[in-house]
Amino acid sequence: MKKQQVNKNSCVIGICASNSGCGKTTLIEKLVPKLIQKGFIVSVIKHAHHKFDIDIPGKDSFRLRKAGAYQTLVFNDVRSAVITENINNEVSLEKEIKKINLNADIILIEGLKNMAYPKIEIYRNNISDEKLYENDSNIIAIASDIILDEKIPCFNLNDINGIVDFIIENKHKYEFKYDND
Repeated sequence: MKKQQVNKNSCVIGICASNSGCGKTTLIEKLVPKLIQKGFIVSVIKHAHHKFDIDIPGKDSFRLRKAGAYQTLVFNDVRSAVITENINNEVSLEKEIKKINLNADIILIEGLKNMAYPKIEIYRNNISDEKLYENDSNIIAIASDIILDEKIPCFNLNDINGIVDFIIENKHKYEFKYDND
């Protein structure tokens, strides 16, 4: 099989918060259709803190995975999913990004606040435990429900168009460099 040639790089930007319940999923849910309307192919990586299954006990894919398959790919004419067992329990953001289709223009990552990659922090006045941006140089902007006067760009949490414009204008700064291995 011929190796797929990569002719572009994806912009990778995370959406993080100090704790759950701040609106990471909600913000991404609003950003994705706006970015698509602007002509971008968008993928999302969601970090889960707990063990999860995406297939249903008793279904064939579940049975094959439980039988010991390292990877199980399920597909039809509408969608596909690959389930990969992390044998060594090692987490590597770079490895996970490489699993995303190379056609993605923008990859949004939900979570992984402690990893070193460009992130937009959601800071909620009465919900957030701390201001991550004060100690994390990888935070490139803040989306908040209060007015903040900081040295990095700050957006109202509901200013979806402003956040989308920021991502597009800075897309070239946050590209993931794919290699062909």
